[in-house]
Amino acid sequence: MADPASYRPQTGEIPTNPGVYRFRDPHGRVIYVGKAKSLRSRLNSYFANPGGLLPKTYAMVHAASSVEWTVVGSELESLQLEYTWIKEFKPRFNVVFRDDKTYPYLAVTMGEKFPRVQVLRGERRKGTRYFGPYTAGAIRETMDTLLRVFPVRSCSPGVLKRAQASGRPCLLGYIDKCSAPCVGRVTPEEHRALAEDFCSFMGGEAKRFIARLEKDMAAAVAELDYERAARVRDDIIALRKVFERNAVVLAEDTDADVFALHEDELEAAVQVFHVRGGRVRGQRGWVVEKVEDSTTPDLVEHLLQQVYGEEGDSQGRMPREVLVPVEPSNAAELTQWLSGLRGAKVDVRVPRRGDKAALMSTVRENAEHALQLHKSRRAGDLTNRSLALQELQEALDLPVALLRIECFDISHVQGTNVVASMVVVEDGLPKKSDYRKFSITGAAAVDDTAAMHDVLTRRFRNYLQEKSAQAEAAQLPGHQAALEAIAAASVLDTTTPAPRAKFAYPPNLVVVDGGKPQVNAASRALAELGIEDVYVVGLAKRLEEVWLPDSDFPVILPRTSEGLYLLQRIRDEAHRFAITFHRQKRGKAMTVSALDGVPGLGEAKRKALLAQFGSVKSIRTASAAELTTAKGIGPSLADAIVSHFGNGGAANGAEVPAINMTTGEIIET
Repeated sequence: MADPASYRPQTGEIPTNPGVYRFRDPHGRVIYVGKAKSLRSRLNSYFANPGGLLPKTYAMVHAASSVEWTVVGSELESLQLEYTWIKEFKPRFNVVFRDDKTYPYLAVTMGEKFPRVQVLRGERRKGTRYFGPYTAGAIRETMDTLLRVFPVRSCSPGVLKRAQASGRPCLLGYIDKCSAPCVGRVTPEEHRALAEDFCSFMGGEAKRFIARLEKDMAAAVAELDYERAARVRDDIIALRKVFERNAVVLAEDTDADVFALHEDELEAAVQVFHVRGGRVRGQRGWVVEKVEDSTTPDLVEHLLQQVYGEEGDSQGRMPREVLVPVEPSNAAELTQWLSGLRGAKVDVRVPRRGDKAALMSTVRENAEHALQLHKSRRAGDLTNRSLALQELQEALDLPVALLRIECFDISHVQGTNVVASMVVVEDGLPKKSDYRKFSITGAAAVDDTAAMHDVLTRRFRNYLQEKSAQAEAAQLPGHQAALEAIAAASVLDTTTPAPRAKFAYPPNLVVVDGGKPQVNAASRALAELGIEDVYVVGLAKRLEEVWLPDSDFPVILPRTSEGLYLLQRIRDEAHRFAITFHRQKRGKAMTVSALDGVPGLGEAKRKALLAQFGSVKSIRTASAAELTTAKGIGPSLADAIVSHFGNGGAANGAEVPAINMTTGEIIET
């Protein structure tokens, strides 16, 4: 651990202006981003008395090896830049509000030709409208009920294509829960109008649709068309069932998000009720670990930054009113920022009395129960992870804590389609954003040891190149001025992501799937690159023994060891990731085409050629001038195609069709 005094800047060097600061570890990775009204006062607080800091702040300043800052023009700019850098660098020690569960949303893919209604979790997609969140049971029931009134497509792309090819709709089309645009029952415009109505209903305009259906029912009764009137009546009942499912808690014209939190010295739990049209439409929760000595207003500020700053969470979803338990830090600047994201005024305030204060009390009770549940669940998990890392460090006699572990595995079938995987575990938890895949060809694909040597060499050669590039850039004149220029641009443009490095930083421990040969190959690769501070072990499947480099005997961990369980989980995850990539690569290799070897001819242009000429045989006999009649085929590419077939593209002029190597089916004729 670094001594904070070794990199403490001189007090006179730190400006008193507002700005944003970053702590970096010895590998140059940003581990903390913060903002301050006065950079000098805030940064001095970290170094004046490190022993008096909170445990996590103490760990942060000792894990860092440098600190840098950027001066901005106002507190609003510091708020924007802080959020931009937190999103870009994902610092380990920053406050991060993590969902206490993954909530499903009702989504409508308005970006497709035939919009689709479906249940989605996870990251938001462009061109898709989201409603919720809901509980798993409620969302399925809601979707099933609404498809009766708004028969929007809900099938997968594969089912849609089969229906279009066969001319027959799927089961949902036959039971009137889909308008079947795939077979032309409605036009794309009519189907899109249905999807718009679906979105409008979910957006809070239920009364308008119910009133319209009531008029239609009255008109059908007046015309003595009782069968149609009965169908409309059932539709009205279905819409009322969805509309009345949520209790009315506020005035019907109220759109608000009601936040409340419950905290202790180390953690805080947050709950939010999404109120639309006076009704609670959804509920969501987060749990956060406190890093600094954060006050409740600071937590509320970070919460609103993360909830509404994420892409897709602002446009069309941010309500007019945001109710919070206490006024956030920098309330005026935060309100201005949120209003800019929404494109209209946003009112951030604390309810003091009345129905809104009563609802806030209910949300606070939910937050209290959520924190209790989180602590009871996490106690065992956190203890086991800490015990596993400690046991592993002691069993392998390693001098450093295992903050980051990387595991490598090789996958192939009898030496074909050789691939490798790299999975990453930080603090005992997988970090999937740092997973990597490798394709292995040539001499490295001869056996597993050669492949392992190749993969480790490539992984750490990239790391050394990035480290060297960073060191060279830091030595260039005007480097700090360039950083400030980039920071100023980031304040103005918070949507453009920064380029990501291939490999973030080196691990403390490398685990390879295999025994002594694989371990020695990995160790040799690191030694050839001059890397001495990364330790290597191997986990052999036969007896689950742990091998160290240049050791004649393995380390045998007890079968009940938490350290062994951790190694097994990492090894199994690397194996799963490698197998998945191998299957993808093998599947692509199952089909071969005479057009595959043409330089510059991609999939889209290959399809255009086949659509224009009908078969590979016709393409083979076409002249360069004739080939240019196909979409996207220029003169140079046409000459390349003619040259390809004229110089051995097919032996003796015999046609080589595309064939599925598993079934023998001819793809192109």
